[in-house]
Order: sequence, then structure tokens, then C-alpha cells
Amino acid sequence: MNRSPEEAGWTPEPGSAGHVVYGAQVFHPVIVAQAPLPQEPEGSGAGTGVIRAGLFLAAVAGVVAIVFGLVLILRSPEEYESPARSVLKVQGPAPTVGPGGSALVQAAPTAPPPRPTVPPAPPLMPSTPKRLIIPKLGVNAPVESVGLDKGGAIETPAINDANLVGWYRGGPTPGEAGPAVMLGHKDTVSRSAVFSRLYQIRSGDTIEVVRLDGTTAIFTVGGVEQANKQTFPTDRVYGSRVDAELRLITCGGAYNQTTGHYLDNIIVYAWMTGTRPASGKS
Repeated sequence: MNRSPEEAGWTPEPGSAGHVVYGAQVFHPVIVAQAPLPQEPEGSGAGTGVIRAGLFLAAVAGVVAIVFGLVLILRSPEEYESPARSVLKVQGPAPTVGPGGSALVQAAPTAPPPRPTVPPAPPLMPSTPKRLIIPKLGVNAPVESVGLDKGGAIETPAINDANLVGWYRGGPTPGEAGPAVMLGHKDTVSRSAVFSRLYQIRSGDTIEVVRLDGTTAIFTVGGVEQANKQTFPTDRVYGSRVDAELRLITCGGAYNQTTGHYLDNIIVYAWMTGTRPASGKS
């Protein structure tokens, strides 16, 4: 939720002094020095041959040792990595997989929003949202309007109220033609929050938005996406649409202890497929 809506194994390398470098490990080849052979008196050809054979076997043994060591490294490179390289691996983004092995992945940049099989209902006139209801998750939360912060990103709802959803007032109202955007926290500093289980929504689930005009807009989910915040699908979320659509957004993925933020966003795409009068209990 940190993007503006307006933004529409190892290969050896030569080291110094003839060394072979793999990561941060330097391996020194066995170099067999061949000093000038002493002059042998005539008739000692057999002795010279033995010496030369011995030197040749020593050189071959050195080459075999080097090759054997390189084979071990290539088969298990992780055992020979420097500590710095291992840390970089640990700090990389975690796989975008939800609990229970249910994979949530980021779609291709040009992919359209996932649509439900139920046909869309005609859009309504604008009306401010009052409550968001997600029967599957047991969510029944009040809605407040939010704008943009100083950095141009959509504001999030107040963190001191775990059961509060923010509606981006710079876009359509839920039920109006276009993509209405609503945001909620995954957790607070002390507890889980309204959208802590948003990743569990699936295609075909329903979402209800109680509006100020006394109608309840009923949306059917088309799909769920987990997207890296650095490659947020701006057009898929905020792009112009002719139907009445809804986007629910929260944080997800791995948590960066240094920045205090999650790396990904969970995004739910839904279409309005019906309406009914709002009940007094809402």
C-alpha cells in the first residue's frame, strides 16, 4: 500500500598470482618446481629416466588433487560460501505462499483483473460506504474515508482501531462504476487486525458494502493476488473500468525487521453482482 494510484553452479574467476577464486575461498594450486636436472655421467641414462618419471607422477598427482577439490565445491557450493553471501540469501524475499500451501502469486504486468463467473450488475449512483462485511472471514467493520499522504501514497486507516477499514475517497464509491479501493491492516503492534485473514478469500466468495443511501452492494470475488510492493500492479488495481468493481488491499509476505514493513500486498479483486436494501442490523 505504498504506491500512488496516480502511478498508472559457480564459475571460477582468475585471482592474483595464479590462484583460483570461488566466492570468498581462495584455492592455491599445487605448483611443482622443476629445477635444472644435475648433469649425469655417461651411462646413467636409466637414473635420469627414473627422476623424470617421479617428477611427472608428482605433477599428475597435484593436478588430480586440484580437480577433486573443484568437483567437491561444484557439487556442494553452499558449504564453501563466505558468511556475507549467506546473509544476502537469508535477506531475500520469502516465497509468496500462504498457509496450507495455497499459493498466491503475482500475475503478469499486463494481465487483466480476474473476473468471477457471475455476471456483473449495473452500476449504482455514488454513495459513501458505511460498513464492510465479509461473511467467510467474520468481518463486519466500519469504514472511514482516507486520502493521500505527503508522499502521494494512499493513507491507511487509524492503527489504534484494529477493526477499521479505509475507503480511498479519491476513487469511486463501492457500487459506482470503476474500481473502489478499500484498505485494512493485517495486524497492529499488539494484535491481529481486520484484514489478517484476507489471503483466505477465494474466487466465488462474497463481500458486502453497506452504503449511506440505504443499499447494500454485493460483490463476488474473481481472484486474489500477492504482489511485491516494488512491482505493485497499479493499472490492474486503479485502472479505469466500466463495471462496478472492488479492491481490498492489505499487507502480506515476509516482514522486514529493519524497515518495519511487509514486503508484499494481498489484493482481492471483486465485481458487484447484486444489491439489496441494507438491514437495520448493519
